Amino acid sequence: MTRLKGSDLLALGFMTFALFLGAGNIIFPPSAGMAAGGNMGMAAFGFLLTGVGLPLLTIVALARVGGGMALLTAPLGKAAGIVFAVAVYLAIGPLFATPRTAVVSFEMGIAPFTGTDGSALLIYTLAYFAAVMFLSLNPGRLVDRVGKFITPVLIAALLVLGGAALLSPAGEVGQSTAEYQSAPFVQGFLQGYLTMDTLGALVFGIVIAMAIRDRGITDSKLVTRYSIIAGLIAATGLSLVYLALFYLGATSQSIAAEAQNGVQILTAYVQHTFGTTGSLLLAVVITLACLTTAVGLLTACGEFFSELLPVLPYRVVVVALGVFSLLVANQGLTQLISLSVPVLVGLYPLAIVLIGLSLLDRFWLSSRRVFIPVMSIALIFGFEAALSAAGFKNLVPSIFSQLPLSEQSLGWVLPVLATLVVAIIVDRIAGHKAIATA
Repeated sequence: MTRLKGSDLLALGFMTFALFLGAGNIIFPPSAGMAAGGNMGMAAFGFLLTGVGLPLLTIVALARVGGGMALLTAPLGKAAGIVFAVAVYLAIGPLFATPRTAVVSFEMGIAPFTGTDGSALLIYTLAYFAAVMFLSLNPGRLVDRVGKFITPVLIAALLVLGGAALLSPAGEVGQSTAEYQSAPFVQGFLQGYLTMDTLGALVFGIVIAMAIRDRGITDSKLVTRYSIIAGLIAATGLSLVYLALFYLGATSQSIAAEAQNGVQILTAYVQHTFGTTGSLLLAVVITLACLTTAVGLLTACGEFFSELLPVLPYRVVVVALGVFSLLVANQGLTQLISLSVPVLVGLYPLAIVLIGLSLLDRFWLSSRRVFIPVMSIALIFGFEAALSAAGFKNLVPSIFSQLPLSEQSLGWVLPVLATLVVAIIVDRIAGHKAIATA
């Protein structure tokens, strides 16, 4: 039986780390850390649950079913599974995640030298997406090779940055904002949504499984085991990066008090600590990391939508999505983040519930009897949370605001759990009756 060596497993873990380490992983921990201030411990714990724990569980769930999202959503039916998959691919693709990689690399690498003028962003994104589309149109093993080259460089740069944040902070730990004083854990938990890594894991899970099979592993149990190991390696790396960046943000209030996002905090810290040379080095590394992530996302979206719509060739889909991403990117980072929040707040309850139900599927006699009612409730509350986050609370019935945890955008938790209990009871009763009749 073919097995992977230790070095192969480490390379697989590094590849997984490279898949996830993109724009969101870099920009949100510093801003959350600055807002959390003295309460950064609880905030970071909540952030790690959604920014690391959920993606890891997603990898495990996908590995167990064979690596594909279609298999994960099979109990919902084909139509519902396709709708959910389209929403996820659009979120991690042209609507938010892919444009964000361009804007983050611009604001971190170019804006310190050119300013944030709209024409500079347009010129940069034209060149950026031209490169992304070129690489996506000719993928081969290029993404894998670039990832293997860039990951050690990126890890080295992050070690330097994290070490500097711990050993040479810009100042003392700052004060917490009002939101982080009252509920630091919940705020960190919700900020972890913004990395989009759980949604990304729904797409990257199949990539990891395929990478393992490409190395000659055919046993499904070994594929699952190696996927989990790769996920653990990536999760460890991401956790260390997040904790270092949280601390960097919490100690940077004195030099970046007016910062509107994590990019501005990081840029201010690197300029303060390392000067122009450090800023240039960080800009190159982050740009390459974002570029690699963008190629992976655009390639995945191109393959998905070209399979979903066979009349559209892969190359046409890639160009169309690339051009659309370019247009979205030119809205600017702060605007892009504000637009993405309602969508992510709406999608995450569905993703969390889907992953949880999939991991516990051995306990159901009929997956459909449990999945459909529980996911339906998650959908209702996800839609409600999206409307509220978008500023349309007047359209939401008042009963939603009276539920426990509703003020923290977690009002869906108890209704979903209650529905799950009822569904389990119905599943057991119906299952036993079917067996007795037979």
